[in-house]
Amino acid sequence: MMTAIKSDRLRQRFQIWDADKNGRVDRADHEAEALRIIRAFGETPDSPRGAAVLDAYLHMYDFLAVSAGVGDDGMTEDQFVAVMESEMFGKGDSGFGKVLRPTIRASVDLCDTDGDGEINRAEYRRWLEAIGLDQSKADEAFRRMDTDGRGRLTVELLVKAVKDFYYGEPNLPLLGGR
Repeated sequence: MMTAIKSDRLRQRFQIWDADKNGRVDRADHEAEALRIIRAFGETPDSPRGAAVLDAYLHMYDFLAVSAGVGDDGMTEDQFVAVMESEMFGKGDSGFGKVLRPTIRASVDLCDTDGDGEINRAEYRRWLEAIGLDQSKADEAFRRMDTDGRGRLTVELLVKAVKDFYYGEPNLPLLGGR
């Protein structure tokens, strides 16, 4: 069921992804975000880690576009909200796993500059900045996601945090929330 919180947060995410502000999210918008992340971490789109992020973002877009029944023109905000509701929320954990986990996994692999398979606070802040998100609450968001207090975030913690964010908890700007 679509709640006001889910809808609001999906609409916020749409606004961030609509990089060219044309009222549609398309493949180029997904590519633009992937490239910002890749460049922020000193990689190139053809490096193994850079290519993995780019491929994950483009695959996510292609999957959502097919599910939404849209072509190259992209998705309107209402189409985006509807397809995310259907594919992420309507399918529960498997939906989050299929839609978001590959992108989060590839991004963590890229952002993990110390090679430990997780991201630390500095890597997390750099990632948020590359995505274009508000940095003012990044430390608080990190602290709340770091449920085991190790100072590191795993892919699983990040997927759970994204899911919780869309369901209304925590009220932090993980993906553009206010």
